[in-house]
Amino acid sequence: MAKMPNPLPNDLKNEVHSHIRSILEAPNEKTARMLLRETISLYEDKASKAMGIPEVGFDDATAVLLLPEKYRKRLRTTNSIERLNEEIRRRERVIRIFPNRESVIRLLGALLMEQDEKWTTGKKYSDMEEYFTWRESQIPGQTHKVTRIF
Repeated sequence: MAKMPNPLPNDLKNEVHSHIRSILEAPNEKTARMLLRETISLYEDKASKAMGIPEVGFDDATAVLLLPEKYRKRLRTTNSIERLNEEIRRRERVIRIFPNRESVIRLLGALLMEQDEKWTTGKKYSDMEEYFTWRESQIPGQTHKVTRIF
């Protein structure tokens, strides 16, 4: 939702980008939806194709607004995933050719274990205790378990 594709005229890019940014940084979903409606009504005549895109991706892009504000930015961005991918590429360049599939899995497994150790013993990326307390207050008595990861 933050990156508008080519249907947006060049002279409107900065203006529309600031409106989209305000939607993503809204304090709650209701405000974000109101800002989305205003943005679409403001630009639907000038860039009708481009205005369909934020509408389609709105729910996915603003799902993070349901979480406490402290966690939103870190969970909304892909910085941690990009950093991990960068580290994988860096280590892969050293090896260049892997002899078999198992060696790739060992390298990735070692890297992920190293990353997990950094996150659990080093500086906290996010203190999840506050989140767990918040989550329990949302639906009292309901337990949350991960039953399957695809």
